[in-house]
Amino acid sequence: MSTSYLTREGYNRLQDELDHLRTVRRKEVADRLHEALEGGDLGVDPDAEYEAAKNEQAFVEGRIKELEMLLSNARIIDAPQTTDIVTVGSRVTIEEDGASPEEYVIVGAAEANPREGRISNESPLGRALIGKRIGDTTTVEAPQGSFKVKVVKLQ
Repeated sequence: MSTSYLTREGYNRLQDELDHLRTVRRKEVADRLHEALEGGDLGVDPDAEYEAAKNEQAFVEGRIKELEMLLSNARIIDAPQTTDIVTVGSRVTIEEDGASPEEYVIVGAAEANPREGRISNESPLGRALIGKRIGDTTTVEAPQGSFKVKVVKLQ
């Protein structure tokens, strides 16, 4: 598996999720499975309840494995050492053809959330910005076509 870039905050958030899944969710699912096997008075078809509990268990265990792999291959990115060049962890402000400036933080794929202004270093925009400096213009090769952006601010 490749390296996962995570901010310290993102690493801690995922570690908390993993701890919760291991300690709380596993027990809840085990209790639900036990209840379904006992044929408790759930007011539903016992076979359907058992099947739903098994599906939930598979989801929880799958997410635990995913988080374990992600965290074991994680590389923590702290604030960039330089604000001269866009790297993972940089806060960058860009303009596209005279449109209003947009600010993004470049993060690893596991933390990407474009609605919150957190874009992956593996996304078309993230890839295009890595290595650029203030004043540089770059072409972004996106699925819906290419466009140009200019780096106007870097923190």
